[in-house]
Amino acid sequence: MKRMLLLSWFGILFFTLTSANGQETSNFPVRGFCISAPSTERVEPFIQFVHDILAPARVNTLVLRVDYNYAYTSHPELRNESTLTYSQVKSIVQACRQEGIRIIPQINLLGHQSWHSSSEKLLEVYPQFDETPEVAFPEHYVWPNADGLYCKSYCPLHPEVHAVVFDLVDEILDVFEADAFHAGMDEVFYLGEEQCPRCNGMDPAELFAGEVRRIDQHLSGLGKELWIWGDRLIDGKLTGLGMWEASMNNTARAIDLIPKDVIICDWHYEQAVPTAAYFASKGLRVITCPWREPTVAESQVQMTQSFREQSPEIMKDRFLGMMQTVWGGVEGFYAEMQNDKPRTDDQGRSDVLTFRTLQKIW
Repeated sequence: MKRMLLLSWFGILFFTLTSANGQETSNFPVRGFCISAPSTERVEPFIQFVHDILAPARVNTLVLRVDYNYAYTSHPELRNESTLTYSQVKSIVQACRQEGIRIIPQINLLGHQSWHSSSEKLLEVYPQFDETPEVAFPEHYVWPNADGLYCKSYCPLHPEVHAVVFDLVDEILDVFEADAFHAGMDEVFYLGEEQCPRCNGMDPAELFAGEVRRIDQHLSGLGKELWIWGDRLIDGKLTGLGMWEASMNNTARAIDLIPKDVIICDWHYEQAVPTAAYFASKGLRVITCPWREPTVAESQVQMTQSFREQSPEIMKDRFLGMMQTVWGGVEGFYAEMQNDKPRTDDQGRSDVLTFRTLQKIW
């Protein structure tokens, strides 16, 4: 019932969804695909994937989750054990250029500085940046847990953190010859915590917005564009979307505090929630992001097309299109693309079937 009320909350009753006729493809400015960067051993198959799978599917934007899987020279201490080399990245860039695919690298900033039971490289090497230093990684992880530990954050007010992460951002933008950077910033559960001497007692919305502004200002100075996930800008209680697809830790008000040039990647995986209209009504450009539910993806395409066609002139171009997210490696996805009947999980979900659905209608 709460989600049915979303339409009135967003003020989008003037939108009427139209059904796709199944014959015509859309002309979205963004037909995107998001996946993790290949390992150093799998670069050649990844390049083949770009030519054989992404290009024929009319993908024109590739968000590549790189994080610490590049051989950084600015901070070699932050390299993972097996990393992409400079020349390997250049070969990926060349393949994308040949196919007219815009490539946007991602490093998770602010949140996702750990996984359930271990730190990512930044907090491993610089533990002083940890927003919650007193939260220890358990030997056996369970959710929920007393610490509310899902993934850690760096402290956005630490005086030294940005000098480090911006070195990585600058380097990765340069090697990928990119005009935009994806900063992640999803599922930030630790922010404004009592155990942080800098953030304690501060408004999480102000902290989150301040970090977005700081990253955006840095990128704007380089003539680059900032992309982020949109979940922390949605009120999880008001919408009924909860703590994963939206915020339950009071960051949602940041939507009114961030620059309007930030691109929002609006992910919803189980149903076609019309939050893109909310972002557009706030003056932000937005990309709708499905994952592994083909029928949801199809509804999201219909919805996005309808928003573009039926919105007032000032809003319609804020709906940039679609981007499928894949939360595994390219090797498994590529292999499944060769099967007439790709495997599904126990709920019948498949990122490959979703990709094939999008391929037909976008």
